[in-house]
Amino acid sequence: MEDNWIEIGRITDIPRQGARTVGRKNGPDIGVFRTLDDRIFALENRCPHKHGPLSQGIVHGNAVACPLHNWRISLETGQALGEDKGCTPVIPVKIVGDIIHINLPKADAAGAKAAA
Repeated sequence: MEDNWIEIGRITDIPRQGARTVGRKNGPDIGVFRTLDDRIFALENRCPHKHGPLSQGIVHGNAVACPLHNWRISLETGQALGEDKGCTPVIPVKIVGDIIHINLPKADAAGAKAAA
């Protein structure tokens, strides 16, 4: 994928152990997560099991629990943890100062916008 970094907000826009969503024109929304130690991760906002909205789940450590069936998904790899099997695509993130950027294909970036 060609680098196409878009600014989506500040680290402090996301509460610790919380998430925000970024809508995109083509494809599922993106969940952007902040851990207790201020690390930022982004995943497609759907669980690999039944496509539950991961951004509505509980962040603990470097994982998020899907709000539908409590599947734990690694924020680092997108892999389901424990005995569950499946993977959610990871979206590249970079931090410049305190600004969060995600890397999206141009077709998606044109319509991407952060949601509260």
